[in-house]
Amino acid sequence: MRLRFLGSTSEAGACPSLYETDRGTVVVQGLRVTDVEALADLRHVLDGETAVEVPRELLADIARQVLSVNIGHD
Repeated sequence: MRLRFLGSTSEAGACPSLYETDRGTVVVQGLRVTDVEALADLRHVLDGETAVEVPRELLADIARQVLSVNIGHD
């Protein structure tokens, strides 16, 4: 699998960051959620899965970028 950097809200481009894969999926790099109460709210967590916190503004920024690139390419 290969990753292409999409964006980050940190100044140095560290986490949290989003990446697009060559498999049509998205990879999230960020700090693992360790709050016990928050983890208890998760549903159907499989072995090997974890939760990562991502700021809303990062998701919104990436969504705008993806939509602006894809408009007119349907």
